[in-house]
Amino acid sequence: MPQRPIEDGLFTWPVPDPPNRAALIGARCADCRAVTFPASPGCPRCGADRMEAEDLPTRGTLYTWTTQEFLPKEPYAGPETAQTFQPWAVGYVELGDVLRVEGRLFDVDPAALDFGMELDVVVRPFTIREDGTEVFTFGFAPAAG
Repeated sequence: MPQRPIEDGLFTWPVPDPPNRAALIGARCADCRAVTFPASPGCPRCGADRMEAEDLPTRGTLYTWTTQEFLPKEPYAGPETAQTFQPWAVGYVELGDVLRVEGRLFDVDPAALDFGMELDVVVRPFTIREDGTEVFTFGFAPAAG
């Protein structure tokens, strides 16, 4: 089955299987050193247009979280239906001292989440398109080791 990332240039691809670990691809301003994710052509801090691609840290700490308790509305393109939907955790993960990124939290019971817990960037299957292509997205899972 063909596979692809949900968006080109969002995370390193392909990923090893397992452990399905990846790096998110951001951009750093050459002038003021601000970092964006996803990568941006211009700096939101100083307005410069000299952004350089940069792999972000692959491990971070949980800053805050909540749970997604209902099926997201369009343009959400996941495979769930009203009948198959199961709530999931979503959180902000602080990647080093670089920035905070929002993403789905995999492989953890929301009741077991704790501020500051270590999480790794992971890539997981998201959906299968009508043409049979398996689409992958990023998220975070409890740190390996």
